[in-house]
Amino acid sequence: MKARQIKTNVYWVGAIDWDRRLFDELIPLPDGTSYNSYLIEGSTKTALIDTVDPTMGDELINHLNQLGVDNIDYVIANHAEQDHAGSIPQVLVKYPDAKVVTTPKGQDMLVALLLIPEDRFITVSDGETLSLGDKTLEFIHAPWVHWPETMLTYLREDKILFPCDFLGSHLATTDLYVRDGGQIYEAAKRYYAEIMMPFQTNIQKNLEKIKDYAIDIIAPSHGPMHDRPEFILKAYHSWAFDEPKNIVVLPYISMHGSTQKMVEYFVGALADRGVTVKQFNLAATDIGKLAMALVDAATMVIGTPTVLLGPHPNVAYAALLANALKPKLQFVSIIGSYGWGSKAVEQLTGMIPNLKVEVLDTVISKGFPKEADFKALDNLASTIAEKHKESGFA
Repeated sequence: MKARQIKTNVYWVGAIDWDRRLFDELIPLPDGTSYNSYLIEGSTKTALIDTVDPTMGDELINHLNQLGVDNIDYVIANHAEQDHAGSIPQVLVKYPDAKVVTTPKGQDMLVALLLIPEDRFITVSDGETLSLGDKTLEFIHAPWVHWPETMLTYLREDKILFPCDFLGSHLATTDLYVRDGGQIYEAAKRYYAEIMMPFQTNIQKNLEKIKDYAIDIIAPSHGPMHDRPEFILKAYHSWAFDEPKNIVVLPYISMHGSTQKMVEYFVGALADRGVTVKQFNLAATDIGKLAMALVDAATMVIGTPTVLLGPHPNVAYAALLANALKPKLQFVSIIGSYGWGSKAVEQLTGMIPNLKVEVLDTVISKGFPKEADFKALDNLASTIAEKHKESGFA
């Protein structure tokens, strides 16, 4: 890939990582990702907005060489995380007069994470501007999308918003702009669910903060750019502001078939009552898909067998994940089975303190489920359907 022009004297100089399949040793990347960096050449000064993952720093430098960039005055660090800031030291070696422009918290974090000397920084306040001559950068502090130091950069004359992780998507593509709306919607929703959803309130505040800006292009630091900004802004607004829907997310695992039978029966009971169910077998689930389902769900029902008195470890992981992501869930229940004793319900409910939910009746079967257990599942399905209706979700 070569450097690519976006507007006059504005270029994409990032890197596409086609083969990366895991982020933070946690998040699946089924379609790879990109690390987008942008060069802006003003009439008097030149700025680089974000860099790339340090594993691909040479590609960034090659792009700058292709464009014949002899001098960079400013490296704008919207976010200190290494997939965006990790190549800043390499850039500073090549351009020894460059200054790193970031928030005060960003400076603290970049010094700690990348050992950049403090005298290489310029810190900017919210709403502060920086002139490049005929181009002006405006800095918009946006804490907790998704780290505390984050800011967005707005190029006034060209009406381009550079939001770093905000409004991005993990997707490797040669398309400079979004061309397949369905593909990017799924990739962006996965990205929102895995990274942004824990900070929903802050997402709401920052969507409000940028709503009056004239934006022709949104140029995030992952995934293709948006030349129809309303597409991604509308999607984010829905994910962050909309009420939950008439959906039950059901992550489960079964060891000897008892919990499996309960799940099969329960899914049918919910469907009969008009409730949409999204079922995930945790033995083989993409956690990104589970996170995406949680964005819209009103209820989560966890299905678990008992392992040494507690929940199956895969189920415990799913509960901890939901607790960390803090979706808009309103109700939680637990179904499952045990052989000789169980504290699974107590342990699982103790793993989700961040979820401000009503815990509904649980159904735990001793051994293979019997008629009374199936009746209890029917009652639980009826309770969920009624709760959804009363809350306006159905």
